[in-house]
Amino acid sequence: MSLRRRRAAAALRLAVVLSVLAGIVLTALGPATVTGLLPYFTIQSNLAVGALAGYAVWRAWRDRPDPPSALRGAVTLYITITGVVYHLVLANPASPFAMAQPDRTVGEAIGNQLLHTVVPLLAVTDWVLLDERGRLRLRYAAWWLAFPLGYLGFALLRGLVVHRYPYPFLDAGELGYAGVAISAVFLAVAFWLLGLLFVGVDRALSGLPHRTHRTPDAPTTQGDQEVGVTASGAS
Repeated sequence: MSLRRRRAAAALRLAVVLSVLAGIVLTALGPATVTGLLPYFTIQSNLAVGALAGYAVWRAWRDRPDPPSALRGAVTLYITITGVVYHLVLANPASPFAMAQPDRTVGEAIGNQLLHTVVPLLAVTDWVLLDERGRLRLRYAAWWLAFPLGYLGFALLRGLVVHRYPYPFLDAGELGYAGVAISAVFLAVAFWLLGLLFVGVDRALSGLPHRTHRTPDAPTTQGDQEVGVTASGAS
């Protein structure tokens, strides 16, 4: 990676780290505290992205390669899930699981957009432009479901204790466990397909043509030799 590209990568990743920190701090200015925000997938995925971006900057500063592509793909998938679910499910009035959007101060509104829109876009941009291509495998899309499924178990167990659920599609008190199971299966399939899309994009980008021009010193092929012999005989 050239020095100019390394500097651009560091700037982008520092922007991710700062956006995550600003988003959490600004959101915590409202009724929710930082510890009260931690049970949300939004916060956990943002913290994961921020930590990975900071780790990548540290590795680059020590002239080490980026973190593994499988890890970067997983974390990018999780923050993409955050953005997609928020905009298509939670903040979409047409969704059966739409959440009433509270009146927010300017700071809270900015924090909300940072966590649900800006950070996901920055993370996907980082993954598309800077990740090493051709390293992802189809099986990763299934492996990447481990964290969302673990989060499902955490949310349900926590709900048994505090009688609150972070998202309406996980609310066993309203939907019952059968209803939550239906939501979970639907979302798991959607997340798996999204993971497959990541793998497909990685393969498509790895297959972009990198044309090289033949130099005068390049070795000649047998066909070239035959053409040369024919031309010599014709002259």
